[in-house]
Amino acid sequence: MSHWLQIKNAQTVSKTDIPTFHLSELTETMVQLINKGHRVVQFCGSPRVQDNSVIVTAVLADDSSSRLLICKASTKASYAYDSMTPQVPSVTLFERELWEQTGIVPRGHPNLKPLRSSTLTLTPPIKGEEVWRQSPVKGEGVFIPPPAAGEASSYMESAYEVNTVPQQEGITEPGIFRFLCQGQEVYHADIEFGYQHRGVEALFKEGRAMSKAHLAESIIGDSVIAHVWAYAMAMESLSSTYVSMRAEIIRGIALELQRIAMHLSSLAFMSSTIGFLPGVSSFCQLRSEVLDLMLMLCGNRLGRGLIRPGGVIFDISDAIREHILNSMDGLHRDTEAINAYFLSSPGVLSRLQGTAVINTELAWNAGIVGVCAKASGLPIDCRADQPFGIYRKDKVRAELLTYGDAFARAKIRALEIDDSIALIRKWLSYGFMVGDIMAKPSLPASDSIVVSMVEGWRGEVSHMVTTGSNSEVEHYKVVDASFHNYVGPALAIRGGCISDFPLCNKSFDLSSCGVDL
Repeated sequence: MSHWLQIKNAQTVSKTDIPTFHLSELTETMVQLINKGHRVVQFCGSPRVQDNSVIVTAVLADDSSSRLLICKASTKASYAYDSMTPQVPSVTLFERELWEQTGIVPRGHPNLKPLRSSTLTLTPPIKGEEVWRQSPVKGEGVFIPPPAAGEASSYMESAYEVNTVPQQEGITEPGIFRFLCQGQEVYHADIEFGYQHRGVEALFKEGRAMSKAHLAESIIGDSVIAHVWAYAMAMESLSSTYVSMRAEIIRGIALELQRIAMHLSSLAFMSSTIGFLPGVSSFCQLRSEVLDLMLMLCGNRLGRGLIRPGGVIFDISDAIREHILNSMDGLHRDTEAINAYFLSSPGVLSRLQGTAVINTELAWNAGIVGVCAKASGLPIDCRADQPFGIYRKDKVRAELLTYGDAFARAKIRALEIDDSIALIRKWLSYGFMVGDIMAKPSLPASDSIVVSMVEGWRGEVSHMVTTGSNSEVEHYKVVDASFHNYVGPALAIRGGCISDFPLCNKSFDLSSCGVDL
């Protein structure tokens, strides 16, 4: 740890200040740090065509001290290192992505395959879990041996697969779900995204770095504020641009409004999945009211066009301020009523409690973040652990439950809605500090790197930007909460009923866009 450079959230440093290891030494140290309680934020490679080499950069979060640890390694694209996944499963997707994009091979990875591909194999093992086709799947009344090399798998009549083809589900991107079952019990589930890889990260390298806010807003449509704030914060740090407290408050209000709206959306989806119609109608209506407040704030219901490097485009007038305050009073009353009804209804409890459980240890080993982590007893919230913007002044306390089931994930959302309402009321009651809402940023610093983190409604969003000698963007990397939580639904449904998977899936509420970058 002493050899890693310690930085803060959105702190720019020179590339020459970052310690350089041999890749094998870097990965060995990563394993040690993760086993001591650090989390993976970034682990990616930037190819250099001129000499067929790759710069591998690793960023870990030390939440106990609100610090980030960063280091790098330079290696050939064909290099092979010992995979970290068997020891720290939370890095499995990072290793697969690094291999897919650069050709660096994690030797001994239990399930090496492209991340953004239609190839169907199984998700990697989590500590203590059996892996189908690597070891036999055993259960009462069933024994499924792994297939011999080069042979198709053979199952007993009591076991079967349930497959779905890549499908578009109306408002989500396509994906594949495959289940290995015996009766109604799921022994293993596999989830595949990656069917609409859009090349977003490469687009950040084209044109002017300061003019990419619209691209950041398009990463995930329901997480506009989190991603554009992370982008703007990175650009502001690189250009040493001061953002006024007035602008920071407006950003915070927009983020919390989006968190409220999307939590209500998740609760509506869960209500629809279990047939709780009062919840569907009430949560959808309240969500629409919150999105209307965002529309009033910036002219777009999802928050597009509000945040730009240097501050915000739109101010909050006294009339809008009073309207939002009054709306928060009504919203608190209405959400309190429907949440109390939803979370105490016997029919709801019978479907949610004990369904799709991920315990604390499994959640940590899998690298789960955000709402799903807090529902499993992990207080991971970068508003509190890696504070940014207005959250540096007004710290947030992460809500925490330990059940780890669908009920816990629903209740965490209800609790966070109350917290967001309280924050918005508090900030609007400041009367706003003086200061311009927008400052003109200068050019980004050359040969520098910055990592910015924002807590979106699903969880942690991080952007890492590296600049070259002419201040151009040399490498841009985005990691969304859906990437961290990718294996969550597959792990949670193991041992459960296959008919519970729609509820399990909606309780995680991941975005394919967060993986199909």
